Amino acid sequence: MFSIIDIETTGQSYKNGKITEIAIYQHNGQEITDSYSTLINPEMDIPYFITELTGIDNHMVKSAPKFYQIAKKIVEMTMGRTFVAHNVSFDYKFIQEEYRRLGYDYHRKTMCTVKLSRKLLPGYQSYSLGKLCAQLGIEINGRHRAAGDALATAKLFNMLVDRSDLLGNPKAVNNYKLF
Repeated sequence: MFSIIDIETTGQSYKNGKITEIAIYQHNGQEITDSYSTLINPEMDIPYFITELTGIDNHMVKSAPKFYQIAKKIVEMTMGRTFVAHNVSFDYKFIQEEYRRLGYDYHRKTMCTVKLSRKLLPGYQSYSLGKLCAQLGIEINGRHRAAGDALATAKLFNMLVDRSDLLGNPKAVNNYKLF
């Protein structure tokens, strides 16, 4: 039903940047059912400020698979599922661009936990993943790393599902205008 995803990248621009790490947690609406995580060789240098933020450096990704080598796995893990991420447009656009470079159109329904959090948990000062999780008591093991951030997003997603009628009422998802 859902693929909860986080990526790390070489920068903010999906047109010029590349993915350096991805984590996917498959979720059935109640719990995580499968997961996948890997570093990715971006075939370009990782800027110093990104290494400082994520801890991912050129040496770490040197022998990692290139995107085309894991592209099939990502398609399989997201096929027929809603693509869920915290600030979904960032992750989704990067992944779409990686597929576009391979000559493939990648399209999935998307759901943004930032938008959903603002609707279901109003009044928080910040909806950034780190600050929101801290305020909600969700521990993030590995901040600014794909697996840690994706798992925290999955925990946040569980909390949001518990506070909503998202799964009990299929029309509710459309009411949140998250796609």
